[in-house]
Amino acid sequence: MLTTGIKAVSEVTVDKTNTAKSMGSGSLDVFATPAMIALIEKAACNALSGKLGEGMTSVGTKLDVAHTAATPVGMKVTAEAELIEIDDRRLVFAVIAKDEKGVIGKGTHERFIVNAEKFTAKTYSKV
Repeated sequence: MLTTGIKAVSEVTVDKTNTAKSMGSGSLDVFATPAMIALIEKAACNALSGKLGEGMTSVGTKLDVAHTAATPVGMKVTAEAELIEIDDRRLVFAVIAKDEKGVIGKGTHERFIVNAEKFTAKTYSKV
């Protein structure tokens, strides 16, 4: 059952594949903002795992997240998502990302519950 307060995490170690330099979002070998966003979305998806109806999934629709500190290669980053609002099919998560030294980002993330088959069919009908 889907209720506010559910939480989940996701973790990654910063390596050459998820730096700003390798992802094209900057020139430094530090954890990339796009990688942090992906980690946050993964935490939100983890929170929903097994809680949506048959054939249902969620899609990310909005992020309002500040990336406030750099994380070097070799350090672990953990993202946590907590479901704080349910408005019909719209879900709002409070999100926070931390490395081994402290908070590196936080904000909110919205997802919508969709029927996977219908959503995919609609997407491919645009091609």
